[in-house]
Amino acid sequence: MAVDRAQLLLVGLPLFLFCSDVFNLFAPQPAAKHAAAPHHHHHHVPPPQQFPTSAAIQQPLDFPQQKSSGFGGAIGFGNTVQIDFCASCSYRGNAETMKNMLESNFPGLNVVLSNYPPPLPKRLVAKVVPVVQFGVIGVVMAGEHIFPRLGFAAPPSWYYSLRANRFGTISSTWLLGNFLQGFLQSSSAFEVSCNGEQVFSKLRNKRFPGEIELRDLVAKKIANSRVVDGVDGSLWS
Repeated sequence: MAVDRAQLLLVGLPLFLFCSDVFNLFAPQPAAKHAAAPHHHHHHVPPPQQFPTSAAIQQPLDFPQQKSSGFGGAIGFGNTVQIDFCASCSYRGNAETMKNMLESNFPGLNVVLSNYPPPLPKRLVAKVVPVVQFGVIGVVMAGEHIFPRLGFAAPPSWYYSLRANRFGTISSTWLLGNFLQGFLQSSSAFEVSCNGEQVFSKLRNKRFPGEIELRDLVAKKIANSRVVDGVDGSLWS
């Protein structure tokens, strides 16, 4: 009897498991649970209209200097700014910076750059320096045979001092001459005028103008010229 029960258990248990698997395989899955899951997550997604659009972020700002004059032209139209600077003093970079700044703040403005020459006596002396340079170098390189052709029976005493150190004499003459030329050709000027009237002078103030300072000076001159011409001078704000 005990053996029959054990055999029945061994045969019945696998049969029960097989029937249970077959029942679960063909049983329909509950759809309500799966349908509610995505609906639950859908409420947590923010609506697209809550995010700022790229068009609102990239809108250009309206600066006062970019406004038109209201008479069919730009703020600086019909006005001329002259910047005279010392070219040998390496002031061209400063002049170009001021030119770009004025043209961006006053659309239509005509900005002219030109060299400010030194006084006439300095220019004349600057032309003599290269002649002395090449004269000294030529005498040192030619030797004592050049003096009889120049009307001297014998070379002067200073010639032998220069001849003793030929390379040092030539290099010193060349460097000293270039230094003197640069000094004589420089004017240290940075003069700004608007419509023929001077608004800033480096020779008088002993300094360069600031960008904001020069912008305000030019804006005042342009506003005054518009008032004189019968145009409202309150265009710059």
